[in-house]
Amino acid sequence: MTDPSRLNSGELLLAVEKPSRYTGGEINAVRKADGQSRLRFALAFPDTYEVGMSHLGLQILYAVLNGLPDVAAERCYAPWPDMEQELRRRRLPLCSLESRRPLASFDIVGFSLQYELSYTNLLMMLELGGIPLRREERGEEHPLVIAGGPCAFNPAPMSAFIDAFVIGEGEEAVAEIAAAVAAVRTGGGGRRERLEALAGIKGVYAPAIHTLSERIGKRIIPDLDPWRLPLCPIVPLMKTIHDRVTLEIARGCTRGCRFCQAGMVWRPVRERSPAVLEEMAEAMLRATGHDEISLLSLSSGDYTLIEPLLATLMDRYYTRRVALALPSLRVETLTPKLIEGIRRVRKTSFTLAPEAGTQRLRDVINKGNTEEELLDTTGRVFAAGWKAVKLYFMLGLPGEKEEDLEGIADLAYKTLRTAKNRGQVTVSLSTFVPKPHTPFQWQRQIGLEETVARQDFFRQRLKNRNINIKWHDARMSFLEGVFSRGGEEMGDLIETAFRLGCRFDGWSDCFRFDLWEEALRRTGINAGAALEERSLAESFPWENIDCGVSREFLLAEAEKARTGEPTPDCRSGSCSLCGVCDHRTIRNITVPPDAPVGTVVSSFAERVGRERQEKAFRLRFTKLGPAGFLSHLELSAALSRAMIAGGISFAYSQGFHPHPKLSFADATAVGMESRGEFADIRIHDPAEDQASLVARINAALPAGVEIEAMRELPANAFSLAELIAGFDYEIVLPADVGEAELLGIEAGIPRFLAAGSFRVTREAKGKKSCRDIRPLVAGVALDRPSRRVLFSARSGPQGTVRPAEFLTGVLDFSAEAVRRIRAVKTATRLADIASEDEREIFFRDFS
Repeated sequence: MTDPSRLNSGELLLAVEKPSRYTGGEINAVRKADGQSRLRFALAFPDTYEVGMSHLGLQILYAVLNGLPDVAAERCYAPWPDMEQELRRRRLPLCSLESRRPLASFDIVGFSLQYELSYTNLLMMLELGGIPLRREERGEEHPLVIAGGPCAFNPAPMSAFIDAFVIGEGEEAVAEIAAAVAAVRTGGGGRRERLEALAGIKGVYAPAIHTLSERIGKRIIPDLDPWRLPLCPIVPLMKTIHDRVTLEIARGCTRGCRFCQAGMVWRPVRERSPAVLEEMAEAMLRATGHDEISLLSLSSGDYTLIEPLLATLMDRYYTRRVALALPSLRVETLTPKLIEGIRRVRKTSFTLAPEAGTQRLRDVINKGNTEEELLDTTGRVFAAGWKAVKLYFMLGLPGEKEEDLEGIADLAYKTLRTAKNRGQVTVSLSTFVPKPHTPFQWQRQIGLEETVARQDFFRQRLKNRNINIKWHDARMSFLEGVFSRGGEEMGDLIETAFRLGCRFDGWSDCFRFDLWEEALRRTGINAGAALEERSLAESFPWENIDCGVSREFLLAEAEKARTGEPTPDCRSGSCSLCGVCDHRTIRNITVPPDAPVGTVVSSFAERVGRERQEKAFRLRFTKLGPAGFLSHLELSAALSRAMIAGGISFAYSQGFHPHPKLSFADATAVGMESRGEFADIRIHDPAEDQASLVARINAALPAGVEIEAMRELPANAFSLAELIAGFDYEIVLPADVGEAELLGIEAGIPRFLAAGSFRVTREAKGKKSCRDIRPLVAGVALDRPSRRVLFSARSGPQGTVRPAEFLTGVLDFSAEAVRRIRAVKTATRLADIASEDEREIFFRDFS
């Protein structure tokens, strides 16, 4: 395999669709020197960067490990198929973002298993990283491969590939694992000794060491208040699934929904105190510049002091335009006061999860809310100004009848009526999958044909332009069910599907069910049997994993489901005897109703007084190195966040979705570097000198982006669009461009310059257009000694011409060849209207 140090990373990144997934260099990322740490730990997420960077658990573990002086934790995400293809074609290993170290060079590689359909991605990452897939094939030179997350509660399907599983919460366990491996290695121990050391840690299951008769209990953090991490989360370079500060207000849920694995395995409930949450919110906003806080828990509305906490955070950060989101809300927790609080910020759509269409079936699953509560809530939501409501339902729940399907349709129409003809309702349907460690783990899962029939029922039943229907791919749910309760035999199926080419099985544009069908045929696994109802006496593959909830409790809940008997929430009622709590160390922790809220003093949220004047400033900044691969939107977001983190108070546009007043001279293309970009901002008069302010902003910018100067604009200043007349570029030719090509360039340039017009075809958004680019080129020349094309383009109302367009349209370079060519914007050319003062702003101050 090729040495990654020899990689032309620019050439590689230009060959893929979203290069900012792979550049690294984010704010708050930690890069430790090679000799600084005794142990290197790769945190691997088997999905894309934008999904993995939205996962709070990985950020927590990253902060825990890098807080240890002898440990260096780095990140690695699953490469998209285009990057996988490039790595294989170039024989390059999959590397971490921080140090570009191949996965095989780490001491430990730890995977987060959040979803069964990411299993093939894990194998892909191991193979690309130079690590044998199966644990028995690994030698002394290979890292230990560990895994945690919800899927670890049934480790059997992946036990052939994983050396050790962490069961439960990882904050304490991951530090103990790092210490144990480092100690064994220092003492000269080998791979077996390292595995034995891990097997001795509470909550760790090592398949090569433990027998199936040994019970592995989960790890629990008894009290969240001492664990105030991450206070400096990594700020992603690209738009992620959840691009915001994630503030975990509580962990665990005791509502007792009988289908919900998270509600069973993450018990008990532990709420953070308001003072701790306020301190964490302040620190994270300062460290990131994000403009939204998500109050995270399995049921945010159940937090004891949710209303005063929400009001305090909204009041504190409202003038900073920081929005708040509550991603998990139950119908019965949405009080009028809470709805009014949420209404103050963004109103896009409101999501609720009735799960079932009738009260009878909601009682079966112990959902605990009523149709009246739902309709009352949606009526208040629509009245408060929301235009859309999304309702989540499950198909195939135990005991489901045709009347329950009719109930879903009826509830959708009733919800629409609460909008009084001015709203939209989306019905989202997913297939029930029986999960380990739940009261429904013995139930059957409906098959593909049954799921499709139910989806067809709703297609016919819900015919209204104001009701949308969405459903999860039935084939994905089918596979999820196969793996969810599968045993060790699933390892052969997963590896076979991987060898056939399965990747990103949870992504509709990558999912290949035909390959999974072939893998099932080759391995002889009866998928239909995997979905069948199980005997109450059956021994499951996960019997050796103790999630805390007892088998007796699950059986009792299964019987209650049969009769529709509810189980109350133990936070407000008596103990349900689930088995999790010892009522000493492990117990429900809820905030006292009289706990103080709003005691933290916030300097970040300093109010913008009306007397503070709005001023305009012009910035010059660089976009070099890895930053060259940022898109215009990614660069804009990075600058906005850095300015907010640096203490700038933006002036905002008016309207439903206000935006900071930030405008750019030009949208520099992905892959294009620049020694001088320009932007105009309108902000409230800063209270400190500009040099100090620029230094603070630069400290919050990603690698390669640096503000070189900032100067106030006079009231009559021309806009950037009016001033800029063009740009100069250096186009660096690759080393493999030979003498014949150089002669062709030398001949082509004078022919182009002598032409009166030169028409080229441009394709954008699937449409082709033909235009004359000759008037847009001010000059072009080849500098042979440096192997550079010096290119000068005009810019104005008629547009401009990009270097890539010139290379393909005039010099006959292929699109593939252009991807390997580095281009740097070297100068900005001004229009004749620019005064000496304005030229000073562009050049003299910024030299």
